[in-house]
Amino acid sequence: MEQIKASLAASVLGSLVKQDDYEVNDYLAPKLLTNTAEDNLWGRLKAELQSCQSFKFAVAFITLEMLVPLKVVLADLAKAGVTGQLVTSTYLGFNSPAVFQELLKLPNVTVKIASQEGFHAKGYLFDHGDYQTAIIGSANFTRAALLKNAEWNLAVSSLVAGGFTREVKAEFEQAFDSGQVLDEQWLKNYQQTYQAPKVVSHPTEKSSRLKPNSMQAAALKELAALRAKGAKKSLVISATGTGKTYLGAFDVKQAQVKRFLFVVHREQILTAALKSFRRVLGGPASDYGILGGGQKQLTARYLFATVQTLSKPEVLAQFEQTEFDYILIDEAHHVGAKTYQAILNYFQPGFLLGMTATPERNDDLSVFANFDYQVAYEIRLQDALQAGMLTPFHYVGLVDYELAKAEGTSVKGSLQQVAVSERLDYLLEEINYYQPSSQPIRGLMFVSRQDEARQLAQLLTKRGYPSLALTNQDSVATRLKAVSQLEAGQLTYLVTVDIFNEGIDIPSVNQVVFLRNTESSIVFAQQLGRGLRKAPGKEAVLVLDFIGNYQNNYLIPQALSGDRSASKDKAYQTLFSQTNLGLATINFSKIAQEQIFQALAKVKLDAWQKLKAAYQSLSARLNRPALLMDFQRLGDFDAQVFARLKLPNYGHFLQRMGQAVDLSTYEDQVLTFVTKELLLGLRPQELTLLKQLVAKRRLAKVDFKKHLQVKGWLADEETLAGVENILGLGFFKIKAGSGLKSDQYGRLPLVEIKAGSYRLNAQLQASLDTNHWFKLLFSDALEAGLTLNQAYDNHQTFTRFQRYSRKDVCRLLNLAKDVSAPMYGYKVFDRVCPVFIIHQKLDQTKRAALYQNNFSHNDRIRWYTRSPRHLDSPEVKQLLAKRADGSFQVQIELFVKPSDSQESGFYYLGPATIVEDSVKEESLVQAGRKPKQVVGMDLKLTQALSFSELQRL
Repeated sequence: MEQIKASLAASVLGSLVKQDDYEVNDYLAPKLLTNTAEDNLWGRLKAELQSCQSFKFAVAFITLEMLVPLKVVLADLAKAGVTGQLVTSTYLGFNSPAVFQELLKLPNVTVKIASQEGFHAKGYLFDHGDYQTAIIGSANFTRAALLKNAEWNLAVSSLVAGGFTREVKAEFEQAFDSGQVLDEQWLKNYQQTYQAPKVVSHPTEKSSRLKPNSMQAAALKELAALRAKGAKKSLVISATGTGKTYLGAFDVKQAQVKRFLFVVHREQILTAALKSFRRVLGGPASDYGILGGGQKQLTARYLFATVQTLSKPEVLAQFEQTEFDYILIDEAHHVGAKTYQAILNYFQPGFLLGMTATPERNDDLSVFANFDYQVAYEIRLQDALQAGMLTPFHYVGLVDYELAKAEGTSVKGSLQQVAVSERLDYLLEEINYYQPSSQPIRGLMFVSRQDEARQLAQLLTKRGYPSLALTNQDSVATRLKAVSQLEAGQLTYLVTVDIFNEGIDIPSVNQVVFLRNTESSIVFAQQLGRGLRKAPGKEAVLVLDFIGNYQNNYLIPQALSGDRSASKDKAYQTLFSQTNLGLATINFSKIAQEQIFQALAKVKLDAWQKLKAAYQSLSARLNRPALLMDFQRLGDFDAQVFARLKLPNYGHFLQRMGQAVDLSTYEDQVLTFVTKELLLGLRPQELTLLKQLVAKRRLAKVDFKKHLQVKGWLADEETLAGVENILGLGFFKIKAGSGLKSDQYGRLPLVEIKAGSYRLNAQLQASLDTNHWFKLLFSDALEAGLTLNQAYDNHQTFTRFQRYSRKDVCRLLNLAKDVSAPMYGYKVFDRVCPVFIIHQKLDQTKRAALYQNNFSHNDRIRWYTRSPRHLDSPEVKQLLAKRADGSFQVQIELFVKPSDSQESGFYYLGPATIVEDSVKEESLVQAGRKPKQVVGMDLKLTQALSFSELQRL
């Protein structure tokens, strides 16, 4: 309590008097909260909820869409016994009866309707036991306010005795005590008298023709540029729902096409595509014709054909090979089929355009080869959501029934028996909790097997949810009829296996349910995309994913975030932060999180077969061997994956892929050095010096320093000496005056310094001049490292919440040699002491479990020296020594790792100071062993951790 009191007092004074005079805890200090690209108000509210003992909300306006992520958090809080109170209003009729109906579902919240006329409050109060936090400002509990709008809110924390939060609490209690309890009778009365507020529409100038959206405009520009260069073929990669068909129509218009052919693989797409083109191109109906489904309007100017009909030899023979000056292939990833190849081999169009959301294939055929490796434009699911092109979704990761019943224990085959009564009860309970009762469900359910689909559809129908199973055994006519029934409200669910992964347009779908193993992130994105197409009155899509203990569920965070790093760290981050994509939210229940954690712990994300497949796919796209920068720009993995491989360098990877990469022993050593020491891009100085020397051969040290200064990068003499020591290989010597630890990097300094100038050593320069492969791979690695460096803050030595190994820290501290091997938990130098802490001990029987390195609050962690150590031990005295101004002589830099099982490297949390009154000798005791004499102390971070950051640790 005293620590909280002191931290609060300093934080308030630092915020309101003078920040530099006090140690301010960012999480406790009065703080303005806004929505930014990196963070939003909902993230702070969620963090407060997940750490509080109780909560109180006073919000005038609430929207249905924002209640979905709230329900996920509240469901977990209810299991932990955490309860809350909420006061809202009927002011201006903003809260519809549907909102109050959903509020009645909240299991652990007492809801009241304010009695005060014009109740327009926006405040949130959280009780954390030893302190409280109030957030008050402009933000109602609406999706736009908490995720996107320009809102100003003030967060203030205080002790229970604090005047501000007491006043807020008193105001809340007055409103709550005088309010009307929300119950079924009140809701019934409200429904009878409710009048929705009138929406004021502003007259706008309507155009008779559609206009390209931002994605389409950019793609059209690129397509025109390609044709201007003489290109005859191109591919557009665009997420489902971003308007590929309209894009094709816009391009046909800008290309001033005389005769056009549109090829699809499903008959049900023909009519919709024709209508879309006519909206853009205009003209009489006679200009448009269909070839397929019994129709053969062969002479139409704009012809829309199914591949099945068009590919027949007798049909193709009715056309001249140069009949069409523009052919568009929809869902172009199917072009490897014989039917498509027959069409492509026959026609000789003026321009061929392929469109697909997923060009990646699992066979040896390159989709890109069929379009001359020309990709005009690419927009993936995450980009489309951020750009607002798709309907926002609220993803909820839940556990499958058996796991929920067993509270997280492993049960094999749970998803195999989804269509049993008890499991169906659980399924419908979760659906009814998250789905707004007022909204008719237009749902798609994806299951694993056809018999499962049929059985589940029958049981859902018996429970009052009219459903129909669709499989690949059903005809096109049957599928079209089922889709029409769903859109008309005659069906609640279509239950399918994989047939709706693509090529079907059901804009009214507002719910997607996954009841199958996630075998592929591509299929996951395809099926998710089925519900994201915009439609009138469609505000959001509810996505319910019932996660079992299957081995591939680690693909879920990858598919949702679009991460390509093959880093478990990034997957954990998606699970912890539960990131938002535009107005979409991603939420996992606690048990579902644990299931994915377990899967992540077992899987190797950068397994050899995955890298090989990714390389082959990317090389096929480029029609040449893929390089590191290709992976960084376009690949399923980014370049850092190859820095972590056991292979010495990327040249060895290419050799294993069958490329005749010819490198001398020395060239191989140099590439290994760049890969293992520089490719991760921890700092740019070494990389940019080598890059400039490749281009200029010689560079004056003074010019290099000026270059760094212009960039705003560290350019002091200590840093320059460190750079020279790394590139001179002195850092890798066992000790001063001795040889290198090994010949891994060769024995020649890469960079020499003569007459105040840098230059590459003669052997390295000769290799660059004579070996094409070496120069290509060397320059590629430098460029990839500089690209990866963009994630770091180069104005300082370390970047907060980036990972560093002990060796990385030695290098970036510009030490004369690598002393990481004996460093272990810390090393005291003259001016700095890096401290490495493993926060959570998974095996409490291990020696390390003695050291309870726990955060007592979001800015303090308990730390222990080695044993035996006492207060008069030299290194302890050195740590506690002070300068004349009272500051510590040795600066502690704190690095923390969540557990031994996670990836190598420690998160950098920033500088920390020793809390003097916490320093004491301690005796750590473990059963059966002698006590260990250590000195324990609290380390206080200069920048306190946010709750989400603390969760990641």
